[in-house]
Amino acid sequence: MRTLQGIAVSPGVAIGEALIVDNEGFRIPRRFVMRDAVDDELERLDHAIDAVAAEIETNRDAVSNRLGEQYGAIFSAHVQMLRDPSLYREIVGLIRTKHYSPEYAVSRTLRQFAKVFEELDSDYLAERVHDIFDIERSLLAKLLGERREELSHVTSPVVVLAHNLTPSETASLDSRFVLGFVTEIGGAGGHTAIVAKGMEIPAVVGMGQFLTDVSGGDLLIVDGDHGRVVLQPDEETIARYRHEAEEHRSLAVRLEELRDLPAETTDGQHIQLNANIEFPREAKVCLDRGADGIGLYRTEFLYLGATSEPTEEDHYNAYAEVIRKMDGRPVVIRTLDLGADKLGQLPQDEQNPFLGLRSIRLSLRNLPLFRTQLRAIARASALGTVKVMFPLISTLADLRQAKMVVADMLEDLEEAGVEFDRDMAVGMMVEVPAAVTMLDRFLKEVDFISIGTNDLIQYALAVDRSNNEVADRYQASDPAVLRLIDQSLTGAREAGVPASVCGQMGGEPAYIMLLLGLGLRSASVPPSAVPEIKKICRSVSIPQCEEIAGRAMAMDSAREIDTYLREELRKVAPELAPS
Repeated sequence: MRTLQGIAVSPGVAIGEALIVDNEGFRIPRRFVMRDAVDDELERLDHAIDAVAAEIETNRDAVSNRLGEQYGAIFSAHVQMLRDPSLYREIVGLIRTKHYSPEYAVSRTLRQFAKVFEELDSDYLAERVHDIFDIERSLLAKLLGERREELSHVTSPVVVLAHNLTPSETASLDSRFVLGFVTEIGGAGGHTAIVAKGMEIPAVVGMGQFLTDVSGGDLLIVDGDHGRVVLQPDEETIARYRHEAEEHRSLAVRLEELRDLPAETTDGQHIQLNANIEFPREAKVCLDRGADGIGLYRTEFLYLGATSEPTEEDHYNAYAEVIRKMDGRPVVIRTLDLGADKLGQLPQDEQNPFLGLRSIRLSLRNLPLFRTQLRAIARASALGTVKVMFPLISTLADLRQAKMVVADMLEDLEEAGVEFDRDMAVGMMVEVPAAVTMLDRFLKEVDFISIGTNDLIQYALAVDRSNNEVADRYQASDPAVLRLIDQSLTGAREAGVPASVCGQMGGEPAYIMLLLGLGLRSASVPPSAVPEIKKICRSVSIPQCEEIAGRAMAMDSAREIDTYLREELRKVAPELAPS
């Protein structure tokens, strides 16, 4: 048994067999074979080895004829490795004695060999790891009949392991069968993490290289609360985590009792508690969890994996579905926030995409795309309470240009006799320090603001939120970040403009008392976090939160603040405090 540490991004516990997704997309369909099928399986293994060897030899001859014998020698080394007697004995032994399927035996053996090579103090042998993986892929291709399996087609319970998952791949996961996932790269604020939390799939990212330690079919545990992954756990550990998973379910049942109750503090202050959603289907989940409305409807899903640009009707139908389900509750629709953390959409050749053409900048550069979305939002506003919000506003010029596009579009709709809400509120995200600095000017030109803590943290601290190399520096409780939030909430309150927090920070139980103490009266959180945040709101008074905020703001480091906030949370809601 081994325990590895990564970054916790989506809570919960998952226990299941590993499905390793590499560039080839192979899935090992079964781990064991029946005793009377062993001979047939060994014959299938031999056929696969012979077929791969023949392919390698054909490639060797072709390369040698074209480029010379020295280049063909590369393939000769592959044949030697494939035909290595000790490797063959190891694989056959697993099939005969443990009744492993050839696929599982091949993957397990070759990955163990690769791990040994990686740990040797030899650059030459370390490079041979790639050869081992080439052989593994080739053998699996033959054993599986060249079969590939898309993640969206998984039909049995698994834990997905990958170097990385794009937002579109994450969105395609079927939570009925994908129990959890783990990736080698990624950060807490990345879009993949956000999607995972929205889908309520336990997830750990930023693990570093670990895939060579695992074979497809291995049992493992994903601890999405603490960022741990347990490989080949023993029975005692499995039992402990199963008990923890049961406690999760028990807590969820208790919190369900709060669904129809308001998020109201003990001294009678109502907190508007909305939910963030990524997909239309999440609207029902928001209602089930007792959200007051939708404070952030991310619309990038329309572009995730799309082969063509969504039409106005595509946009309208998606928005209309959510608005109808919310039945009069407010829905804040954010215009496209495509950018560096959502790779795969509108490809951009930029050296530093986080500081490049993204979000509102991209929309203003591509006005037909922007107008298409705005027309759909305006048309959908006739169905309920709709607000439109612009992301990544950093200058007054960008805000004014975006508002001008809205005004022109509404004028066109009116001339065409199209119904829409003429009082539709227009707001902006506050997620860059420049917006905070100039907030007094922005507040004169918007109906509301929403503080996007995910981007605000990374821009304030100069930390790429999707880079696990600096993940420890991405800290929501950094004193500089707290001052920016405090300044924003204070400025909005003095100007009489509604302000909310819609980043991950608002959905973390440890931070909500601090935020309430800074003046927050509206938050938008992942649907799964609504019951927990409501529980805390109903357990504290505003003066109590103001005292907590005052003490935290006087501290000098994120570590000191986090320790203090965890202690205060433990006093109010020990069942929600991290262990």
